[in-house]
Amino acid sequence: MSVLRVRLLLAVAVLTTTTLAPAQAAQPSQPQGIGDVLDYIGKTWQGLTRSMEDCKTVVDEKFSAQSMMYVPADIAMPEKAKEVGHRCNIRVEPLPETIHKLGTVDVSKIKQPGLLYLPNPYVVPGGMFNEMYGWDSYFIIRGLVEDGRTDLARGMVENFFYEIDHYGAVLNANRTYFLTRSQPPFLSAMVLAVYESEKKAGRDDKQWLTRAYDYIVRDHTFWTTGEQLAGTTGLSRYYDFGDGPVPESFGHEDRFYDAVARWFMQHPDKADGYLATGEAADKLPDAWPKYTIQLCGGMSELEAEKAHGRPSAEKCETATRFSFTPDYYKGDRAMRASGYDISFRYGPFSGSTHHYAGVDLNSLLYKEETDLEKIATAIGKPGEARQWAQRAQERKTAMHRLLWDEQTGMFMDYDFTRNQQSDYVYITAFHALWAGVASPEQANRMMQNIGIFEQGGGLVTSRNDTKVQWDWPWGWPPNQLLAVEGMRRYGFNGDANRVALKFLSNVVKNFRRDGTIREKYNVVTCSSEAEIQAGYKENAIGFGWTNGAFLALLHQLPAEWVSRLPAAACSQR
Repeated sequence: MSVLRVRLLLAVAVLTTTTLAPAQAAQPSQPQGIGDVLDYIGKTWQGLTRSMEDCKTVVDEKFSAQSMMYVPADIAMPEKAKEVGHRCNIRVEPLPETIHKLGTVDVSKIKQPGLLYLPNPYVVPGGMFNEMYGWDSYFIIRGLVEDGRTDLARGMVENFFYEIDHYGAVLNANRTYFLTRSQPPFLSAMVLAVYESEKKAGRDDKQWLTRAYDYIVRDHTFWTTGEQLAGTTGLSRYYDFGDGPVPESFGHEDRFYDAVARWFMQHPDKADGYLATGEAADKLPDAWPKYTIQLCGGMSELEAEKAHGRPSAEKCETATRFSFTPDYYKGDRAMRASGYDISFRYGPFSGSTHHYAGVDLNSLLYKEETDLEKIATAIGKPGEARQWAQRAQERKTAMHRLLWDEQTGMFMDYDFTRNQQSDYVYITAFHALWAGVASPEQANRMMQNIGIFEQGGGLVTSRNDTKVQWDWPWGWPPNQLLAVEGMRRYGFNGDANRVALKFLSNVVKNFRRDGTIREKYNVVTCSSEAEIQAGYKENAIGFGWTNGAFLALLHQLPAEWVSRLPAAACSQR
């Protein structure tokens, strides 16, 4: 039984025990409504664990061809990589070149996509996802350390060190088609989650912390130099070094670009900068999707279909050829680097993500800078600690100047190409509380506006019903945890308890309905169902970051609130 499970059992026992004999009092009561959920999570960790020595990890079911695994070009072929290649009937090859920095590798030289080798076991999100993902792993690690599985969590952090050494950065995930982008920078938070957990258990490993410090510095450098900079703002942006349509969907996004094209046909007034037409479209690479708008009886094909049913071909004439612009694809790729794929936060389908300094990214970098200050102090580098404190202050000043909107009382993303704030109110504003960027006055203003997001089953991502998964009516586990912890940081414990209870109860309610834990939840109806018209449409079972957020939120919830879990699902504020 995990340490967390024992603590929770004992906490609820305090609430349910009357005057008992000492022998009776020593037996903790089962927490009503959550014991089965904790059992499920405990069993799920094993099912979600992958290893490069396991055929279920290295055999890629996305392809009909023989599966591929690549090892770094700058090391000798690991013996266990050779062995698994023979045993699992996969091809194992070195990458075509050594990678020192993300974006420098010529991915066209990698003729067949494949898995990138990692030395340690790791936990995957769930569903079809069979790789170690960048930002998912932070929330997974939080759950692992809560559940007493610190060695597995530390091994995952070591895998990220390996990625920095041999693949150029913390990757979106360990596949060759992710060698062009990273994901939200949680590395320092991962390191401290593991270090502090081990320290509580009596292992104060300063040597490992010193080693980790250097990798965090390298991660921070990646995000604060070159193409990752948001113009001259002093802030950073999400960016992908690749061009054109992303190669990794392989059909699971249900013809995503076709759905986007159809939406722009229906909303031509929103298409500026996203579409190339006529000869401009013809000049784009042949592999990029091309579309045609037809006129049928004086109306567009879509208008004619809506008015009269699908028109016959003889009644239609070719009107306009179009494709997506290179800039749209840059934005689409950057949106996937952000982890928030897909919303309308950065324009339609977030096709302008790379034009913005995001609240979430810069809050995370502020957190990384304050973490580096803390670590530098702990390992005896006071001079460097002062430098990190200064860099954090500079970022905070820039964020207050450019991202804080006094009128709405929220942190907002900033379009540095137009020198203006976004008007899209989004849940990532609470990253600023989690990281400690907000002033007490700003935090108070934000909490006055919590009703924008708070629903019966947790915090909704936005108020915009765009029919994509990172907007209304979804509530995502990472955002619940970061927002609740941000509230606690500024002393809003009553609000934090209420919001945490709502989301935890939502998970419990749905677990009771179908016996699973899901990737995301409809926080308006307290279900796992919602209509998604473009992009990834599944609600995968597993699920790594939901397990982690559930355990972390549960551990922080006072015992008297834990006892209310089963009855609190979809309660109103």
